[in-house]
Amino acid sequence: MFLSVFDVFKIGIGPSSSHTMGPMSAANRFLDLILSSDWPRPANAAVASIKSSLHGSLAFTGVGHGTGRAVILGLMGERPDQVDPDRMDEIIETVERTGRITPPGHPAYEFQPKTDLVFDKKVPLPGHANGMSFSAFDKDGRLLLKRVYYSIGGGFVVTDTELEAMKASKTKPGGVKVPYPFATAKQMLEMAARSGLSIAQMKRANEECSMSREELDEGLDRIWAAMKSCIDRGLTGGGILPGGLKVRRRAAMIHDKLQDEWRSNKVNPLLANDWLSVYAMAVNEENAAGGRVVTSPTNGAAGVVPATIRYYLHFHDDADHHGIRDYLLTAAAIGGIIKFNASISGAEVGCQGEVGSASAMAAAGLAAVMGGTPEQIENAAEIALEHHLGMTCDPIAGLVQVPCIERNALGAVKAVTAASLAIKGDGQHFVPLDACIETMRQTGVDMHDKYKETSTGGLAVNVVEC
Repeated sequence: MFLSVFDVFKIGIGPSSSHTMGPMSAANRFLDLILSSDWPRPANAAVASIKSSLHGSLAFTGVGHGTGRAVILGLMGERPDQVDPDRMDEIIETVERTGRITPPGHPAYEFQPKTDLVFDKKVPLPGHANGMSFSAFDKDGRLLLKRVYYSIGGGFVVTDTELEAMKASKTKPGGVKVPYPFATAKQMLEMAARSGLSIAQMKRANEECSMSREELDEGLDRIWAAMKSCIDRGLTGGGILPGGLKVRRRAAMIHDKLQDEWRSNKVNPLLANDWLSVYAMAVNEENAAGGRVVTSPTNGAAGVVPATIRYYLHFHDDADHHGIRDYLLTAAAIGGIIKFNASISGAEVGCQGEVGSASAMAAAGLAAVMGGTPEQIENAAEIALEHHLGMTCDPIAGLVQVPCIERNALGAVKAVTAASLAIKGDGQHFVPLDACIETMRQTGVDMHDKYKETSTGGLAVNVVEC
């Protein structure tokens, strides 16, 4: 099993990797299919209009997550990692005003968002909670082409056929032949012991099977640059977050107070936690505003990893860019194991799969740059994940705001605590990471759907919207 670091950490727009990045990519794939020869096109038939329907979690929380906007942007040919956030409103307004989509390389297609983009809450699709369909019609309204896609978390999109094949072969996205193909934490530790390499070194060797060292380092630096930029934007942004809950952005205000304390040398026993929290909140406020973030491993959990890296740079004297690269490689190794054996999707397993996975990845990355052994790193990841088990995904009004923003802050704090506890031990511990991951998977299977991103249970129904 091999999942690239660039599959775990993807640059895209908020507020959700499953609800925005995934549907945008699905729309891109459908456009590519229309131009291809991979479907039985009737003689002299030409696509004149396109329709799309969203199902399951995408239907229930799609308005709050901006899924409809993401579909429109994707059908206009915009890519998650390339779209200009400052132009998104203009693009959406053009489609709504003209009733047409004009993707590059295509003729114009009819697409009326109010009627051709359906949030179908009644009919779930069988493969996954995040299902959607795209259909193409000729000028007489005859169906020419239809495809079902599933957004399976972290920005990954598969067709219904690809999903069935994955389930049958028990594989996940990836498949490059690598020297250290660990699919479990146990295998990872065994390979580390035999090779004498760190987790980051094994991960690097795997990545360099498909790219040069220079390309890998440039990519890792690009990921951190995007994370850092997101933190910096979040620390200066103000006002009210979109969506109707009237949630006020707080990161900039908290940051100003922390700066004042820092300059005055005022004693603050919670200083590290405060900085961790504000960094994480900055990212997730930016995510909630629809800004550019990095899946870590999802948008809803995008603040945990960047916050702990910024903490590492802030509080560790020996921190440098080499350490950041090792951190990201180690975190990606843990994220890949979790995704392969369980899930990182809130729609599948609740928030334990999003913030819980992010906290485990962050704890592992931090333990690595603190000099941890592979055993201590695995222990750190297990501690962090174990104490997120059972966490539901119940965003109020379907918005990635409450409790998501603060939840990232607490996930970062838990990650640092887990890394610290693990480093102070010898790596021996009672619960293996693999057992913890399997427990998360089983818990997700047993969890009622209303607690898995649909916003039909938990805080979403017990807090009165103002």
